[in-house]
Amino acid sequence: MSAAAFSPSKRVSRIRISPSLAAAQRARELREAGRTIVDFTAGEPDFDTPQHVKDAAIAAIEAGETKYTPVNGTAALRDAIRERMLRSSGIRYEDSQITVGGGGKQLINLAFAATLDAGDEVIVPAPYWVSYPDMVLVNDGTPVPVQTRTEDGYRLTPEALRAAITPQTRWLVLNAPGNPTGAVYDRASLESLAAVLADFPHVWVLSDEIYDEILYTDEPYVSFAEAAPALRDRTVTVNGVSKAYAMTGWRLGYAVGDERLIAAINKLQSQSSSCPSSISQAAAAAALTGDQTFVAECSAAYRERRDRAVSALESVPGLRPSVPDGAFYLFVGCSGLIGKRTPSGDTIENDLDVTLYLLDTAGVAVIQGSAYGSEPFFRISFATGLDQIERGTAAIAAAVAKLS
Repeated sequence: MSAAAFSPSKRVSRIRISPSLAAAQRARELREAGRTIVDFTAGEPDFDTPQHVKDAAIAAIEAGETKYTPVNGTAALRDAIRERMLRSSGIRYEDSQITVGGGGKQLINLAFAATLDAGDEVIVPAPYWVSYPDMVLVNDGTPVPVQTRTEDGYRLTPEALRAAITPQTRWLVLNAPGNPTGAVYDRASLESLAAVLADFPHVWVLSDEIYDEILYTDEPYVSFAEAAPALRDRTVTVNGVSKAYAMTGWRLGYAVGDERLIAAINKLQSQSSSCPSSISQAAAAAALTGDQTFVAECSAAYRERRDRAVSALESVPGLRPSVPDGAFYLFVGCSGLIGKRTPSGDTIENDLDVTLYLLDTAGVAVIQGSAYGSEPFFRISFATGLDQIERGTAAIAAAVAKLS
C-alpha cells in the first residue's frame, strides 16, 4: 500500500518563503555556477563577532555550562538585559518582565502566538520587514499594511494610525530604525502615536528595536516604551545581539514587557525550544556588558558606507535612494525605470523586473520593494565592504544606462 501524499497544513500554505532568504540563496547559486555576484541582499554585518564575546562562549563551554537553562534565560543574561535596558531607556525591568529566545524573530512569532486568534488584526506600517505579515498569518491573525510616505520619512502618521484601528486590532508593529528604509521615530513622533493609542486600550504595541545601536542622527535613540510611559503595560520591546554585535548566527534575542505577556511567551517556549543555547546566552551577556567600542566603530563604518552608496546611486537617472537615519539598508525608488526596455527588448514592468535585470545584466543581487509591501523600489544592504559597494553601484549605473 502506497503512503498517503503529503499535504501541508493551512498554516504552512498561507505563508511564503522569506523573499530576502530566497534572494540570498539565488545569489549563492549563481556564484556556485561561476558568476561574479555582488550580493546586496544579506541583512547581516560583514564584521566578525568581537573577540571578547567569543572568548566568553569558549569559557562557558570549558566551564561545562552546556545544560538546559531557565526558559527565560540565565540569571547572568537577565541581569545584562536589565542593565542594558536601564542604560538605554531608563526603564528597569524585573525578571518576570524579561524573556530570551532564539533570536528576536522567534520572540515576535511567540508574542503573536500568545495573543492572536482568528480575526485579530495587526497593523504593520509599510514598507515592512518581510516576515511581519507572514508571522501574523501563521498565527491566525490578519495583517493590515498601512502605507507610509517618503515625504514623511517612512514614519507612520497619527492620522493613518487612527484610520487603521478597528475593534479587531490587537497590535501595532513599530520597527525603528526600520528594515528596509532605515526610518527612525523621534520622541515627538512616538508621543503623537501614543496619543492616538491612548484612545484604544485594546491595542498593544510591539516595538522591534533590533537596529537601535546603528543610528546616524544627532539625537539619541528613543524607545517607544520610554516615550510613552502610560502605555508600558501594553508594550513589548524586542531586541537582540544579532545586528549590533555581528552575532546573527548565535541566534539570541530578548524581549521585555508586561509580565502577563512575558509569562505567555515563556509558556509557549517551554513547549517548543525549552530555552536558547546556553553558550549563546553566555556570549550575549558578554556582548551587552562588555566594551562597547565595537558597536560605535561599526556604526561609523556603516555611516561611511551609507554615504558612499547614496552618493553613487543618486546620480543614476531613474533611481531615488532615500537617506536612512539608521540600520544598514537603502530603499531605492525605481519608478523611473518602469516602462523602459532592456537591450534584449524586454519591457521592465515592475520592481521585480528591475531586480532580475540587475541580477542578470549587472551581476548585482538586490530585493524588490514589493517584498516589503511597497513598490516600485528595491532594497540594498550596505552591511558589506566599501569595495563591494563601489563595484555594485557602478555595475547598477552601467546596467541602467543600457535601458532605453
